[in-house]
Amino acid sequence: MNHLYLVIDFLLTHKFIFTLLIIGLITIVRKIVLSKIRGDVAFITEKQRSWMSRTKNGTFTVTLILLFILWKSEINEFALSVTAIAVAIVVASKEIILCFTGSIQRASSRSFRIGDWIEVGKLCGEVIEHNMMATVIQEIDLHHGQYHYTGKTATLPNSMFFTYPVKNLNFMKRYVYHNFSIVVAEFVNLYPLLPIMVNKIDEHCHYFSDVAVRYNSMIEKHAGVDLPGAEPHIHISSAPTGEQVVHFMLFCPTEKATHLEQDIRKDFMALYEETFKSSSEVTS
Repeated sequence: MNHLYLVIDFLLTHKFIFTLLIIGLITIVRKIVLSKIRGDVAFITEKQRSWMSRTKNGTFTVTLILLFILWKSEINEFALSVTAIAVAIVVASKEIILCFTGSIQRASSRSFRIGDWIEVGKLCGEVIEHNMMATVIQEIDLHHGQYHYTGKTATLPNSMFFTYPVKNLNFMKRYVYHNFSIVVAEFVNLYPLLPIMVNKIDEHCHYFSDVAVRYNSMIEKHAGVDLPGAEPHIHISSAPTGEQVVHFMLFCPTEKATHLEQDIRKDFMALYEETFKSSSEVTS
């Protein structure tokens, strides 16, 4: 027992050594728990990511509390000694304060959680981790009409939530309004082709059309707005230089969007060639 008291007294006397022991012990426990949560799987699930984030945030909080208790007297003395330069410290730590308050704002508004797709400024991605200082996302290429991961990881300081609006794109993980256009250089009457294209799109989308209608209705009820609907939409406009632009909008499974676009482009080009090229040959 005397040896234990001597060890405790030594650690309390040499607080730097005690601090290193605390940090080392918590780091080891953190790594063990994270490895148990992750297991041997190749891909991490949303539930695993959530528990990993909680573990990281929990160990960080415990470390701060223990170090604060250990260094409480020194912190009090330091606080008294820097009263005169408190304003300067606040100004210098403005970004850190904004990150903390941004984290509080995110938690209170429940704008997103781990696993959600979000857009902040020009960055889009799936949230894989968030803490008191930053939010980490796995970037997704949405601005080029694609819905795949780029392989890049972006770390967003929480202060960005006061500068940029946070858009929650979570419903796009399953279904998305996919828009694309086809430019036609020649000025011909394209409107007779539209009913045929609608039928061809229905043929491509028949296997998920019922689910799309139900999912679209669910999103409308959740958002409280009238959405365009699950049926395909086609309209024609003119470009500034005179070309005709055929616009398509599909409500389809996210992972199928690019493949469906290619099939529809192929159908339109084949129909256009069959209708107008053959008629021009007959005329000539």
